[in-house]
Amino acid sequence: MKIALINENSQAAKNEMIYNALKKVADKHGFEVFNYGMYSAEDKAQLTYVQNGILACVLLNSGACDYVVTGCGTGEGAMLACNSFPGVICGHVTDPLDAYTFAQINDGNAISMNFALKSGWGAELNLEYTFEKLFSEESGQGYPRERAVPEQRNKKILDEVKKVTYNTDVVDILNRLDRELVKGALSGEHFLEYFDANAKDERIKEAVHAILA
Repeated sequence: MKIALINENSQAAKNEMIYNALKKVADKHGFEVFNYGMYSAEDKAQLTYVQNGILACVLLNSGACDYVVTGCGTGEGAMLACNSFPGVICGHVTDPLDAYTFAQINDGNAISMNFALKSGWGAELNLEYTFEKLFSEESGQGYPRERAVPEQRNKKILDEVKKVTYNTDVVDILNRLDRELVKGALSGEHFLEYFDANAKDERIKEAVHAILA
């Protein structure tokens, strides 16, 4: 599994702590973590939580990653931004129980975390324990297990609903959004390095390069 970490500007100073906790857990499972930043509050490329959603959409829909870990001060804004796009099912996760139930019941492909709110002493431990529960088992198995069938059915229904209610053409979305907003979301220091090495959708890759040209 390829996991992308995305931080916005208000919590950029915590990127290293979040990355270390995530990589520690990912390494145990043989997963790869790609840190798309922001890496510090002084980064040239400044991401807002809205741009977190744009970047998550591009990465997931292009196949550049399989899972996105993102967030903001409360986690709410980044979650709303991610869920504004097709191909992204993002849960608001604050602790290990949230992580486990979201993975097993909702079977999403992104989480948004509260990197400031209720995130004081022991924050790095909560992050590590949360990632452990998030990836502890194959997702979508249901919780409790006897609820697995209706929960899996509801997930499939949600997927079909999103195909109708959302514009599923990611290239069209990128071209219709404010060009500078999108360009800013894709201008991280290592974005093209990681994206070009892993993205599979050639049409999205062409659109991304056209935007950044």
